[in-house]
This record gives sequence, structure tokens and C-alpha cells, in this order.
Amino acid sequence: MNNREFIAALASKMEMNVRDTQKMMDETIDEMVNQFDEGNDLFFHGFGTFEVKKRNERIIVNPSTMKRMLVPPKLTLNFKWSETFRNKVK
Repeated sequence: MNNREFIAALASKMEMNVRDTQKMMDETIDEMVNQFDEGNDLFFHGFGTFEVKKRNERIIVNPSTMKRMLVPPKLTLNFKWSETFRNKVK
């Protein structure tokens, strides 16, 4: 299912038009990104947890040149399913 199909299905279930549903989804995603940028985690009861984690800087080695490089620290986003959601998917 692609984005357009998902929005159409959601609009049908919510008895909204596709344009308003698309706007709602865009605003939801924008707010989620804003929260992640601030380093906040998001918890959705019955769905799961989005966690922002900081990866420390590290040294890697390019196997073809054996050159060592420093990878700067960065933020990563992890998702952990809730037990309720996991059981529904099974």
C-alpha cells in the first residue's frame, strides 16, 4: 500500500475527504519530526514507542583502502512495537 492508497483508505474510514485527510497526515508527521528534532520520544498506547537515541562518534575502517575514518555522533530513531500491536498483527 502506498501513501495515496493509505490516505484514501483512512479518509473513507473517517468519513472525510482525501484533501483534509492528507493535510491531517502531513501535520501529524510534521509534529512528530519536530518532537524528534527536540530529542523527545513518542509513546502511542497500543501501538509502540519511537525513541530518539544518540550514537557516539566512532572510528570505522574502509575495508578496500584500510583507511580509518571518524564517524561523527548522530541521532537515530528506533521503534519498538507494543505487545498489544504485536498480538494484533499476529
